[in-house]
Amino acid sequence: MSAPCTFPIVSALKKTALTVITAALLPVLTAAPSSADSTSDGPDEKQPQPPVAMSTVGGAKLGLAGTQVNLGPGVPVLPKELSGRSWIVADAESGAVLASHNAHWRLPPASTLKMLFADTLLPKLPKEEKHKVRTAELEGVGEGSSLVGVKENLTYSVHDLWLGVFLRSGNDAVHVLSEMNGGIPKTVRDMQQHADDLQALDTHVVTPDGYDEKNQVSSAYDLTLFARSGLQKKDFREYCSTSSAKFPGEQKKGKKRETFEIQNTNRLLTGTSGIPAYKGIAGVKNGNTTHAGSTFTGVAERNGKVLLVTVMNPSSGEGQAVYQETARLLDWGFAAAGKVKPVGELVAPKSVKSSASPAPTKAGADQAGPSGAAKPRAASSGGSGGAGIALAITGGAMIVLAGGVFLVNRRWPLPDLVRRLPRP
Repeated sequence: MSAPCTFPIVSALKKTALTVITAALLPVLTAAPSSADSTSDGPDEKQPQPPVAMSTVGGAKLGLAGTQVNLGPGVPVLPKELSGRSWIVADAESGAVLASHNAHWRLPPASTLKMLFADTLLPKLPKEEKHKVRTAELEGVGEGSSLVGVKENLTYSVHDLWLGVFLRSGNDAVHVLSEMNGGIPKTVRDMQQHADDLQALDTHVVTPDGYDEKNQVSSAYDLTLFARSGLQKKDFREYCSTSSAKFPGEQKKGKKRETFEIQNTNRLLTGTSGIPAYKGIAGVKNGNTTHAGSTFTGVAERNGKVLLVTVMNPSSGEGQAVYQETARLLDWGFAAAGKVKPVGELVAPKSVKSSASPAPTKAGADQAGPSGAAKPRAASSGGSGGAGIALAITGGAMIVLAGGVFLVNRRWPLPDLVRRLPRP
């Protein structure tokens, strides 16, 4: 297990001196930490700007605006073609954040919020359970929602419905599963409680499907926490790595029930819409709404290293930009892993007792507690993908090792399909 992350402290005088000589001695200074936005020439006045003070859960640097990365000998420069309002590159196993950009900016999450929905409800609903859909269960689905094709008065298994959630981002399936959990309000409360336990304090849940609603927000940091937690679960891994599957259709009297094929909308997994499948990809979830723009969290493995990348709302005119930028950040992360000093960490859930995980902090003395420490700010089918072939994870759903670090097991349970893909 690697040592805990440490962050160098640079005095104001030294920062001033470094600023003065940077232009002349930039090659010499590549070992100094960088917090400047290296992906643009300057702030775009027409684009919304991140707040000055953001949550510092996971480390002080993660609460700063702009790009956070520690440059050093052998560390590759970040890709220039990055336009996401917020993004993060993290080691899924150790939790080390290798680089970030406005990591705690609270933004609309779109359907990436379904990762929290799945992580919350998967343990509650047995996959073999069957449910006959009532008309009222579909009435609250938002206009223009993505749908998998759930119909009233037909029966579906929980397994079927989860395929609809992960592959087609079906809000109809989300609403039915929510009703099976006791209703939308209860599900929202359950999700919020789980987010709080994960220390995803940027997240405010209003609806379980990620549909645009006032005050429904999350962050690249929190979405990455949701993915990391979800990937501890075998069923979550199976569903998010499935590229296509059969979904139940109409039921005609006296005949076998029809099925139709559904395909995962994760372009890096399926290699569609002009985006090549990313070598080693194994999920996780994409989203797109009017207010959120495009959002995506992906997990990939290469040479024994497993990385998580989240990108929120890229503004470039590049086609399928959220996938293009995710692929570039994954490439950078694999090249930088083992060379770059982390800028923060993905914290463990509160429920994982750990003396090694200090309480998260928030910028601003107004939140200081009695001790003077600052508190965090909330500011089965015949698919061709990983369905049914995810490898078993050794250990429990959540792993606590000596030192109290929350890890994804190093025997990463990638689907066989992913493991067969050639490495670059």
